[in-house]
Amino acid sequence: MEAILIGIYSFFVWLIFIKFKWLPWNTKSQVIVVIIPIVGITALILTLNVVAPSSPDVRVIKYVVQIVPQVRGRVIEVPVSGNDYVQKGAVLFRIDPTPYQNALNQLEGKQAANQAALNEALAGLSQAEASVGEMRESVKAAAGQISALRAQLELARKRVEQYRKLVAAGADERFSLEQWEANVRQYDGQIAAAQASETQAKLKLSATSGDDQAAVATAKARVATAQAQIMATQAELDNARWELSQTVTYAPADGWVMNLQLRPGSMVVAVPLAPAMTFVEEHNYQVIALFQQNEIHQVQPGDAAEIALSTNPGSIIKAHVNSIVWGQGQGQLPVAGVLPQTGATPMPPGRFAVKLDVDPKYQNEFLAAGAAGDAAIYTQHLGAIHILRMVILRVGSYTNYIIPKLH
Repeated sequence: MEAILIGIYSFFVWLIFIKFKWLPWNTKSQVIVVIIPIVGITALILTLNVVAPSSPDVRVIKYVVQIVPQVRGRVIEVPVSGNDYVQKGAVLFRIDPTPYQNALNQLEGKQAANQAALNEALAGLSQAEASVGEMRESVKAAAGQISALRAQLELARKRVEQYRKLVAAGADERFSLEQWEANVRQYDGQIAAAQASETQAKLKLSATSGDDQAAVATAKARVATAQAQIMATQAELDNARWELSQTVTYAPADGWVMNLQLRPGSMVVAVPLAPAMTFVEEHNYQVIALFQQNEIHQVQPGDAAEIALSTNPGSIIKAHVNSIVWGQGQGQLPVAGVLPQTGATPMPPGRFAVKLDVDPKYQNEFLAAGAAGDAAIYTQHLGAIHILRMVILRVGSYTNYIIPKLH
């Protein structure tokens, strides 16, 4: 861009001083003609670096997932290949499910036995409660029978009194009187028999109540134990089913399997320090541009930006500033029992990172993980000279087509 400006400037100098000779071409004018572009271009570049700063160090950072299985075992199938593009949910590899299936079958059998034990305990509890209830019902039945007989006895006594009065008055009701007197004696006998039955039932209930109550308590304890065993085994079953499901590992997102070394027969373990493979996500990424510390004092979130990557020659990707990472490693001291080393010479200042968000129009642009290039940020100041930075960035993007090497 500077060469273009100098060329335009030289053209006008030629017109004014050489062709039309509007001004004299002497030593004084020659010095002025040389100084003006030097001062002008220097001021323009210095201003441009403030209002439209650029960075030669831009990186595309993608999220990398370390694929670690949740269970250990021997790999029996790897249906993907290295650098294959896979969609979310695709099978990455399978672990031999035999030991986990056997453990699940064993727990299912154990749960069936626990259920049978619970059914048996419930039957024993029902039987114990029925035995106690039967004796209590016998006492209640005897008491009810006594109450009914006493009511009949009262009625019979009233009839006896009534017929005695009739017989005393000369009525011929002696047969009926004798019949009701016989009924009274019969009811007395039945009441005595019922009371004896009630007493016997109470004695039996009293004699066996303690044993029956103990039997009921024991049966309830067996039921509670069986239920607890079922709950514990159910938890083991759920865990066994989960472990069996984890013998198949799926892709966590759309992306690529990089540097695949896993093969059938390999042993994998659920240890974060020993991942089975590396997975690079396609859509989730960050674009980071690094700037010197005095370059970004005018940059604000939301400012427009452009990116030119070496992997995309001649292409400009529109973006905007997401945020400035106001921190880097030089601003942190580790926890230690010694004083910090200040050094004999000043430490070179570190750079600050600016996070750029690619505009939605360019979301489908291929951005390789680790791709590098240049970027420029256009602040809210002196927008008229931003065109210079745009031209410089585009010229640099097209120079990416040039590969200056012999082999």
